[in-house]
Amino acid sequence: MAALGAAVRGEWALERDFVTINHGSYGATPRPVLAAQDEWRRRMEAQPSRFFARELPAALRDAAAGLADFLGARGEDVAFVANATTGCNAVLRSLRLGAGDEILVLSHVYGAVRNTVRFVAERQGARMVEAVLPFPRADEEALAAAVVAAITPRTRIAVIDHITSSSALVLPLPAILAACHARGVPVLVDGAHGPGQVELDLGALGADWYTGNCHKWLSAAKGCAFLWARSDRQDGLHPTVISHGFGAGFLAEFDWTGTADPSAFLSVGAALAFHASLGGPALRARNAALAFEAAGLMASRLGTETALGNAPACAMAMVRLPPTALAAGALRAALFAAGTDAPVHRHGEALWLRLSAQAYNEMEDYRRAGEIVAGVIAAHPA
Repeated sequence: MAALGAAVRGEWALERDFVTINHGSYGATPRPVLAAQDEWRRRMEAQPSRFFARELPAALRDAAAGLADFLGARGEDVAFVANATTGCNAVLRSLRLGAGDEILVLSHVYGAVRNTVRFVAERQGARMVEAVLPFPRADEEALAAAVVAAITPRTRIAVIDHITSSSALVLPLPAILAACHARGVPVLVDGAHGPGQVELDLGALGADWYTGNCHKWLSAAKGCAFLWARSDRQDGLHPTVISHGFGAGFLAEFDWTGTADPSAFLSVGAALAFHASLGGPALRARNAALAFEAAGLMASRLGTETALGNAPACAMAMVRLPPTALAAGALRAALFAAGTDAPVHRHGEALWLRLSAQAYNEMEDYRRAGEIVAGVIAAHPA
């Protein structure tokens, strides 16, 4: 594996003096991927009519095939979307529900997806039901049991985060999928944080639908995500924008929803190559170990605790913050102003800070961040 941390930070255009420990929110695209995207844009603008009519269809399928290989899937089951929220919208807004039907989500569901479920449920007379997750330090058995306990005879679909955004919990998908399917409940996995952070084999996983971002942990260009649909779940599935391919099948509908810049999709191969050059599976393990160590360091500096168990789980980790007079939004704004950023979420009575670890990070980043966080909280005591 290549030397990481400060040795590779120049591959990204990150501000040198800002302590970047929040790769999880928006990702950061490295220079080689931006260069590949620029080359696709050059080809597009050299002759737009030829590009969109003649070149794009095959190029898009080639890019999807390369991504599918990384995901352990078939190219014909993978369509590009702008982000995982768009993928969730496509599945949820294609549902036909009846009065009293239930859509099951996690209590830590991503806010935008929660809103999508509310939107769909309200317009079809259905209702949203939450599976309340234990937190912190929940084991896999407890997480799966929380989901199972929320399933009822009216559950028509379960929306399960692969890794929760607000709490960095890695859900035990095989156990949850088996339990849901045993009760006749299909599962949409919101894998916004999955690709490039944890191992994926969608062909073996057995979900009904899986949507994930490539612009986060795979460091693809912004606006590159995918929706995978099992072959028997593609009929009746439509993109959020209906266009010329309506009724012609899964790929015909999703591959063309109108004129847009597809360069983020087409440059995903460069992102996959860059990820592999930094170690691929070894990089993912390294990032998880770094997040685990960083959380322990931060908790020690603040005199609090982490939300982790006894082993690294993923490249994000939660640290409980000391009491402060600042609300979550105000605290994050203060951290921005002081030179770092990390999401702040309230769980129960406490505020928690989410740390991310990517190839360009090293322990010194978290030492600096810990001093900043401690200073901001000391300036705003409870």
